Amino acid sequence: MAQSVLHRAETRGHANHGWLNSYHTFSFAGYHDPERMHFGVLRVLNDDTVAGGIGFNKHPHDNMEIISIPLSGDLEHQDTTGRQAIIRQGDVQVMSAGTGLAHSEKNHNRDKEVKFLQIWVFPKERNVAPRYAQESFLAEDRHNKFQQVLSPSPDDAGVWIHQDAWFHLADMDAGVSLEYALKLAGNGVYAFVLEGDVTINGQELHRRDGFGLWEVDKLDIEATAMARLLLMEVPMLG
Repeated sequence: MAQSVLHRAETRGHANHGWLNSYHTFSFAGYHDPERMHFGVLRVLNDDTVAGGIGFNKHPHDNMEIISIPLSGDLEHQDTTGRQAIIRQGDVQVMSAGTGLAHSEKNHNRDKEVKFLQIWVFPKERNVAPRYAQESFLAEDRHNKFQQVLSPSPDDAGVWIHQDAWFHLADMDAGVSLEYALKLAGNGVYAFVLEGDVTINGQELHRRDGFGLWEVDKLDIEATAMARLLLMEVPMLG
């Protein structure tokens, strides 16, 4: 029997620090809701806007897969593996924190904001060696179709993480329908609407709504207006 959870955009946690305006789909920092701790192994989904020239000072992580997806602007990254990089709209960055690393992120530009998704996924294996990767993706490869941007395998499309998870992006024209078949039995899918309006398995969704489904084999998705969608297929806990 299909199970689902709906998180409307306006029900998310919110923290505005001036330099950082952040919306939290799941409990994070000062926002705590025992009903919204995670979706399966998906632990954090933050929708962040950072003012020009400012950012997060160096801070530690361990035993977490951390994915950053810029939506506009440029994000500057440094970490204790010695990596320095700029990630831009169209890029996806992943860090396996594993045994531990520290990193900093800031807006690369002083004259405009950077908007990005910060996503944390519990790893399948603890205490792996820390690693970093990023990849650029073409917008035309997700026009009215799914573009895989993350998987469990370095031999598959997109970046990879230490978890049986697959992420896909799609930019859909109004009236277009797509079907997403789950990759692994027992997984669930958390859909996050970046822009526009869609209907997924009969549920109407709008900008920044989140909708998680499990005990399903597939998702039937229709764009009721031009839409951009992120699908995160992840193992369910328990």
